Amino acid sequence: MKIAILGTRGIPNNHGGYEQFAEYFAKHLVKSGYETYVYSSSLHPYKENTWNGVHIIHKYDPENWLGTSGQFIYDLNCILDIRRKKMDVVFQLGYTSSSIWNWLIPKNIKLITNMDGLEWKRSKYSKKVQTFLKYAEKLAIKHSDILIADSPGIQEYLKNKYAVESEYIAYGVESENEYNDSVLQELDVTKNKYNMLIARIEPENNIEVILNGVANSNCENYFLVIGNADNSFGKYLVDRFNNNKIRFIGSIYNLPKLNSLRKYSNIYFHGHSVGGTNPSLLEAMASYAFICAHDNIFNKSILKDDAFYFLDESDVTKVLESKNKKNHQSFLDQNYKRVVMDFNWKSINEKYERLI
Repeated sequence: MKIAILGTRGIPNNHGGYEQFAEYFAKHLVKSGYETYVYSSSLHPYKENTWNGVHIIHKYDPENWLGTSGQFIYDLNCILDIRRKKMDVVFQLGYTSSSIWNWLIPKNIKLITNMDGLEWKRSKYSKKVQTFLKYAEKLAIKHSDILIADSPGIQEYLKNKYAVESEYIAYGVESENEYNDSVLQELDVTKNKYNMLIARIEPENNIEVILNGVANSNCENYFLVIGNADNSFGKYLVDRFNNNKIRFIGSIYNLPKLNSLRKYSNIYFHGHSVGGTNPSLLEAMASYAFICAHDNIFNKSILKDDAFYFLDESDVTKVLESKNKKNHQSFLDQNYKRVVMDFNWKSINEKYERLI
């Protein structure tokens, strides 16, 4: 059986969540005896035609000079190749630039789509783009044979909005991590004496709400903001909040360093509000972070009662001034146990394979 994975920048992963999933799942499929193909952008640095037994199909991607619209051409090139190679099953990861071409996929090819989060709700997009994303969402639902929701919140949304059923399969995470406190010396912070967040610097991640709460609190611990702040919103936040207490670190892509910072922090804030199962949240749980998350169905379905939640800056201030990691070891233990039991890659891969 020939299986293709569509919708990533390619593997090995050097970009993000879907690419990481494609790595793990493609290797699993090969071990299970499937002829497995992963589509890869021509801009990806890995140029070989195979990787760990996975066939890598490189397709032209003009995003470097066309910008985001180049992704539509890349996805079209991938889907035209799917027609030629006569795949049996296609896993489509996300839909924002591919679902408009889904009508080109022959009916005898089974299309399984991971619906991702509520992309059209992201405030970084203009009204026109948000309207298009709602249309792309409808097309993905229309053309897919099976829909995947990586969060109970997404599953509920699909049922209420479109009256369609979906398979709930969460995201996976590695639970056996190595930690090194040398990164604390690099950033001049002390174990359990700093608070932090890791996120894309976008409004829907509630970063300004969190930082307002930090600025208004009596907490004297450093607060680390990890993420690329080069966009207009990031520059606004740096101008407004960069001071002796709040420190903008920039992006860190080294996962062991990030996990070490999570583990040794006092409170880890997670402000994501429009996605499904967020990989960075699972990584924080796997790193024994003490979590305060934005109060929404996506985060609560994962963390349940083993975290504190905020809706506004006053909630953030109260948590900073009254909560301490050392007093909530049970939260850390329960979250780690949940990661091991419910979000391990082996069980996630097996659930996906059962769909085949």
